[in-house]
Amino acid sequence: MEIVLLMGILLLLGLAAFLLWKIHMLKQDIYGFTKNLDMALNIMLNGEKLESRPYSEDDLWGMIYERLRELSNMYTHKNKEISEEKELLKELVSDISHQTKTPIANVKLYLEMMGEDKENIPEYMKKLNLQVDKLDFLLQSMVKISRLETGTIKIQKQKLPITRTLAESIAAVVPKADKKKIQIFVECQENLAVEHDKKWTGEALFNILDNAVKYTQAEGRVYISVCRQEIFTRISIKDTGKGIAAERQGAVFNRFYREPEIHDSEGIGIGLYLARKIITMQNGYIELESQAGQGSTFKIYLPNMD
Repeated sequence: MEIVLLMGILLLLGLAAFLLWKIHMLKQDIYGFTKNLDMALNIMLNGEKLESRPYSEDDLWGMIYERLRELSNMYTHKNKEISEEKELLKELVSDISHQTKTPIANVKLYLEMMGEDKENIPEYMKKLNLQVDKLDFLLQSMVKISRLETGTIKIQKQKLPITRTLAESIAAVVPKADKKKIQIFVECQENLAVEHDKKWTGEALFNILDNAVKYTQAEGRVYISVCRQEIFTRISIKDTGKGIAAERQGAVFNRFYREPEIHDSEGIGIGLYLARKIITMQNGYIELESQAGQGSTFKIYLPNMD
């Protein structure tokens, strides 16, 4: 009887010891868990990245850590997007401020001169109207840029004959081309359908064509050809103009870039920037081939969706 009782007591003591050990281990696990969680949250709050680590299916902390890492990546990505949007807005405001200074200063100047020299008011009015038109064009262009860059404008692609879009863009530059006696040649399959946003693609094509006419000498030529390839449809616009030096070709798509020797001619230097932006938003791209004194070729690639 005493032996049985002693064994019972020993068993209870062993069970109690085991329970105490389990409680101690549980405390250690909880302490380790909270410590790891605290460290992970601090890393996230500091904007740092949680590194990936292997874990097993029965590793509770490992599974929670992986979810925190996914959340951290989402948080970091979102912060980056917000930061980029803020930087974009700052850059846009700076550009607006810089680009409007000259026409506004000119408007003020002509108004003052009109007050002092009343005999030449009609001449000053012409100059004033030119500056107001330039300012209006600039502000409209900046609105387009901001709407495109912030995603306010959504590209709406439809499968349409590219000839229609191209024809409208060509018609818009014909008056300028006629003044300089520039001939425009077009080679395009009549019913070639391409998925594109008609309005914005038309604007991109117009900007490139307008550029070609502007920088091509009188009695020059502009060649347009459309070719459907395996993955893309290519629209080539080639001119016999002054061409672009190799060291400047990387800059022509920058916002407000203008060739140094033509600063006195009309324009503000956003046509090619807008063109590339519009084509890129349709998952396409633009290539430039040019040699100084031998003209330029702009190749617009729009993806085939079938």
